[in-house]
Amino acid sequence: IYAAIQLARRDDVIVTAFGDMLRVPCNAPKAEPRSLEQAKAGGGDVRPLSSPEEVLPIAQNNPDKEVVFFAADFETTIAPVAGLVAHGSQTGLPPNLSILISGRLTWPAVALLLESDTPGFDALIAPGHVSTVMGPEEWEFVAEKHGIPAAVAGFTPESLLAAMYSTLRQLLEDRRFPDNSYPELVRPGGNPAARRQLATALGVADANWRGVGVIPDSGFAINTAYQAHDARRAFPAYADDARKRAGEMPPGCDCARVVLGKIYPNECRLFGTACQPRHPIGPCMVSDEGACRIWWSGGIREPLKPGKRSTAA
Repeated sequence: IYAAIQLARRDDVIVTAFGDMLRVPCNAPKAEPRSLEQAKAGGGDVRPLSSPEEVLPIAQNNPDKEVVFFAADFETTIAPVAGLVAHGSQTGLPPNLSILISGRLTWPAVALLLESDTPGFDALIAPGHVSTVMGPEEWEFVAEKHGIPAAVAGFTPESLLAAMYSTLRQLLEDRRFPDNSYPELVRPGGNPAARRQLATALGVADANWRGVGVIPDSGFAINTAYQAHDARRAFPAYADDARKRAGEMPPGCDCARVVLGKIYPNECRLFGTACQPRHPIGPCMVSDEGACRIWWSGGIREPLKPGKRSTAA
């Protein structure tokens, strides 16, 4: 995020990104913008996208300017980004277009949790959208290596209830297996076309997870064959590891612990006070898919009082 902001501010570049990313804050000096939305308000040319293909006419209609697509997400959204890179390079991507890839794989983070001393959960309901792309086999290690029940679920009440029932049954019957409670879309092997695009355009590398640290082989990187459109090669590195709290959550934000299942959202001291949907401090409050935003939307809007433990779920 910091690098994308600097591209918009310092290099007179048109920066595009998925809409939610514009509001996600990063740690930066108080005098500088802390989100792409603030960079846009300060005069930067920042444009939201709803799909990767929308960046093509922007680059084509502005041939005298460099255009950077900041692509940050997980397998589900990164797959069409990979398709844009692979197919576009064959048919001719605009020469002024580059991709600032910041994609992550989901399963290595789950593996990190399970290999820690305190994973914090007794069963896993795996994400249906990721499993649609990568296949339910991604989660076999949960049951086979760690002995924890697992079930893939979609986003309907019926699918979620089916997955909950499956994991409870596995616990009661003392048998573990990765169940598929989202058969409407999740198939063995996932989506072959999407996986092919990922393998063609992108490689896998170590990646830093904000507030967590580096997880081996958990990030996507543009393959050498497509380096002409890799923004990390085309522009200066603005990561600035010396920046205060670089790679960390904003002061007081417990989003990383929420994502890791260590605490409930309302156990963060900023929840509902300094951090609200209109003024998110951390990424968990930005998107409709963010854990803190979900709790807020569900009516839980005050932080837990000290000395008490949340019983909400």
